[in-house]
Amino acid sequence: MLTTSTVARAGLDAIALKPAECDLSAAASIPVETIAIDYEGRDHLPSHETLTALADDTAVLLTTPVRVDGFDPLGDDSLVDELPDAVGRVLVAGHGAYLTDEERERSIAPRLDAALETDPDAWVGTESVERLAMATGATQYELLARRTAAELQALRAVGFEGEIALYAPTVLTDDEDTVLDAVGDYVSRRRPVARALPEDAATDASATGRAREVLLKAARDYALIGDADEICEQTDMLHEAGATTIVGYPAQGLEPFLE
Repeated sequence: MLTTSTVARAGLDAIALKPAECDLSAAASIPVETIAIDYEGRDHLPSHETLTALADDTAVLLTTPVRVDGFDPLGDDSLVDELPDAVGRVLVAGHGAYLTDEERERSIAPRLDAALETDPDAWVGTESVERLAMATGATQYELLARRTAAELQALRAVGFEGEIALYAPTVLTDDEDTVLDAVGDYVSRRRPVARALPEDAATDASATGRAREVLLKAARDYALIGDADEICEQTDMLHEAGATTIVGYPAQGLEPFLE
């Protein structure tokens, strides 16, 4: 069981960390049962020692793009063999920013299937491959969005019984400038938001007028915003809608999560 910490009071089941942004060893101080580590290129891949230390007390999941050399189950999968046995995986198609031109051309579906044959407990990231991910039957790892609660309810209503994990950038404050600095750029990349934003608008705390209004509204659609109690109301609603695991990404950095 989690202690009465900020993470627990917010109703988060897990946290997601970006190794390019933080010292992963600090995550050992966060009383959480599961840590998901994002992939930000081979230069930021955590060492075997770091992963082993984290996995001593916490369930650790490492995002592994199935099209990337080193994690490609139909090609070079040498990095998989280097992972500690205690570390699980999140299988994703992979963000184009971290793929070479050759890797972007590789077929996704057969690689997801092949990876799940060797790691049937892995989660599957749904971004850009929702139907492929659903077809695998593995735990679905979805990004929080405006219609997430309604879509979860619809899936459960038609009898879907699989595990659904939600990735949600989390900002432990209502302060508008802090919210925009933390998630403004992230939400600006969501397609509905990008269409609504004025051209060349600022996306951080310096945003004004229409851009600021759009970004602040979108932040509450695509992220968890507020103090721990306010966020708990949101996570309770998502759990009730059908989410089995809610993974908060500390968009302000780790410090607010250490309290």
